[in-house]
Amino acid sequence: MREIVFDTETTGFSFSGGDRLVEIGCVEMVNRVETGRSFHAYVNPARPMPPDAQAVHGLSDAFLADKPLFPAIADDLLDFLGDSPLVAHNAAFDFGFLNGELRLIGRPALDIDRMVDTLALARIRHPGAKHTLDALCSRFGIDRSHRTLHGALLDAQLLAQVYVELTGGRQIGLSLVSDQRLPMDDTPDSAPAIARPARDFAPSAAERAAHAVFVSQITNPLWQVEPVA
Repeated sequence: MREIVFDTETTGFSFSGGDRLVEIGCVEMVNRVETGRSFHAYVNPARPMPPDAQAVHGLSDAFLADKPLFPAIADDLLDFLGDSPLVAHNAAFDFGFLNGELRLIGRPALDIDRMVDTLALARIRHPGAKHTLDALCSRFGIDRSHRTLHGALLDAQLLAQVYVELTGGRQIGLSLVSDQRLPMDDTPDSAPAIARPARDFAPSAAERAAHAVFVSQITNPLWQVEPVA
């Protein structure tokens, strides 16, 4: 199953209040494994960058001045997203900005049913704990030492690792029955487990023969000791 983990950076918290998207980063996963494909773009918001927002992501007016407006990246972004489920942390925020930008240029909004919210998953898995991306990286032992500021692509890459841990860890999809799906507590319907074909682990004839020789050389094996009455 193909999924896209993504993150955005913005000029603030309220699209309806005039804030705009300034960066988006997307990471492709297939069966919860990163493929190496990604999409990343900076966007000129056509408005000044508030100092508080710049302090979070480091994107200044000067840096964004020559970056494309959102309409210029929309087609490439939508092509990359395709019809895959979209995974984000506090996903309603990212969906709100992305859909706001799409509506401004007369494009259909992304279906909210495609949304997978890792914040909601984390709250179910670890109630009462901290659920920031930094806190989850610490919980799962994910290296974030290179993260000094928020950045959409870097955060999406970190979130992809967090998402794997929240939905079963590195053993995701392990199954010995090829036609079953594994039940995973608290996993949304939009992110089902993936069953994998059964494998044949039977020993070969040569291995059985070598084992028989080895066993025959054991002195007084326990399985031949007479039980004490």
